[in-house]
Amino acid sequence: MKVLGVDLKSNDATVCLLSLVDGVFHIPDCRSRRLTLADTSAKGLKNFQSTFAKLAADYKVDAVIIRQRQSKGKFAGSAIGFKLEAAIELIEGLDVIVFSPTDIKESLRKNPLAVPFSETGLKQFQEPAFTTAYAWLMKNEHEA
Repeated sequence: MKVLGVDLKSNDATVCLLSLVDGVFHIPDCRSRRLTLADTSAKGLKNFQSTFAKLAADYKVDAVIIRQRQSKGKFAGSAIGFKLEAAIELIEGLDVIVFSPTDIKESLRKNPLAVPFSETGLKQFQEPAFTTAYAWLMKNEHEA
């Protein structure tokens, strides 16, 4: 199974491609590490949506796993971030799952990373997207 982990911050969608084949993880090369919404108009949002859809289609992603953000409080996500989330969720034919931080922590507690993140070859800013994808894959691996 190949998934695209997504962490939304401000007007950026940080992504990490991760696959699980026969119990072994692979981090395939991906042409994008971050997609940015430059223009918050409807046209800009549609452009972001089509770019994201093309990325998911090109890499034949089975699911997109978005790290859930708080809707209120001190660490609440921005309005633009929620627009990005909606744009991703509304992509036709794409399986999108919003995965809560509580479920991520629980999955990581049960299935800690076998190698330190620094040895994955990913950029530091991709860590939340990677851990989201990893935690979801591990949770589903053990539930299957």
